[in-house]
Amino acid sequence: MHDLTGGLARFRRDVFPAKAGLFAHLATTHRPKTLFVGCSDARVVPELITQSDPGELFVIRTAGNLVPAYASGPDGIVASVEYAVAVLHVTDIVICGHSSCGAMTALAEEHDLSAAPVVAGWLRHADAARARAAAEPAASGPAKVAALVRANVAAQLQNLTTHPSVARALAARTLTLHGWVFDIATGTVETIDAAPAAA
Repeated sequence: MHDLTGGLARFRRDVFPAKAGLFAHLATTHRPKTLFVGCSDARVVPELITQSDPGELFVIRTAGNLVPAYASGPDGIVASVEYAVAVLHVTDIVICGHSSCGAMTALAEEHDLSAAPVVAGWLRHADAARARAAAEPAASGPAKVAALVRANVAAQLQNLTTHPSVARALAARTLTLHGWVFDIATGTVETIDAAPAAA
């Protein structure tokens, strides 16, 4: 906790004064243009890699950057997507996967997740990604993980289209979906298209 406390002190002393006008504006205004869905991985910081100021991104971070297909009932991710699209009227959604993703590595390498049953259940939202990756030429090791990371971004883009608020905005042409894979070692971003769902 010491590092966090020191960070807060540096923020108040060095960062906040230089952006006081921005924060004064943000205190009464919330109009992000982009919903950024990224992985919970601590190495992938949306605002850092996009060089965005506070207030520019509405961010959802989940293990494996997974977005479940729409289902009725209370769900924090579904509610956040709906709020971003239907209330904030974001114009873009980015699904961002990344290299060396622990969630995708666990699936690609078939790790035993019996000690983490909730994690195992959550990762079922990547089943379509596994099917997509299995249809690609055989790969192993890091290449297999990388293929699954890419397939997962495409699958999560497809899941997004099942959300009524997203489907309506896409039909009205007020929303654009983007798929990215961020490479941690090089800082580069590969774009991914939402391919048709696997049969």
